[in-house]
This record gives sequence, structure tokens and C-alpha cells, in this order.
Amino acid sequence: MSGTRRKGRIAALQALYEGDCSRHDPNVSLTQLAEEYTLVESSLSFASELVAGVLENRDRIDGLIHTYAPSWPVEQLSAIDRNILRLAIFEISIDNKVPPKAAINEAVELAKAFGSYNSPKFINGVLGSIARLQAQANG
Repeated sequence: MSGTRRKGRIAALQALYEGDCSRHDPNVSLTQLAEEYTLVESSLSFASELVAGVLENRDRIDGLIHTYAPSWPVEQLSAIDRNILRLAIFEISIDNKVPPKAAINEAVELAKAFGSYNSPKFINGVLGSIARLQAQANG
């Protein structure tokens, strides 16, 4: 199951990244990625949920990035870090279908695979702050 979800996250990240960099429709990109990598239906469905959720809530998500990474304006972040954060913040703050720790761990793994040397630490720090605040608000 987690392999299916991880593949879905990777596809969602790639589609969002492409949309961010080239202004292509992320949903079209996701369809092409699904065909290219022959994603199983459950991975594609999960990726579609993530892409739709990020796109629908992007202003809110970017506001959280601005709040928790004020030294790094959203538009100045690398496109990969920006979209890893968007995915994870959607999962942590809006979707609430996975435990925050799991979403953070997955985001850090994406950062290790696709980001720069400093990406995992940066991603972990921003998401950790958001998760702590959310835990305080809910607890």
C-alpha cells in the first residue's frame, strides 16, 4: 500500500513541478505520467487527489509556507522544494488522511530523491513547525 501511495506522491510532485515550471496543466501532465510509468489505478487516483487538493488550496498552502519560512519567499524557493512543501502541507493541514509524521517523512524522502543537498533539512524544518502548531491548536 505505501509503495502505491509513494508512486502516487511522486507522480503528483512531477505533475505539479511541470505545471509550475512550464505552465502546463498538471492534470494533463499527470495523465501523461500515468501512461508513461503505467501507474496502477490506486496510485493514479491518489495522485489525482493530491494534485486537485494542492491546486484548489494553493493560496492557503502558500500562505502557510510564507508564515513558516518567512526568510524564503514562496516564489524564490526552488520549484521542487516549493511543490514538495505544497504536497505535504496539503496532506498535513487540509486532507488529514495520513498522520503528520508520515506526511513529513514522505516529503523528506521526496526531497532526498529530487531536491538539493539542503532540501531534506529545509523541508523537515518547515513541515515540523507546521505540524507542531497544528498539534497545539488541536490538542
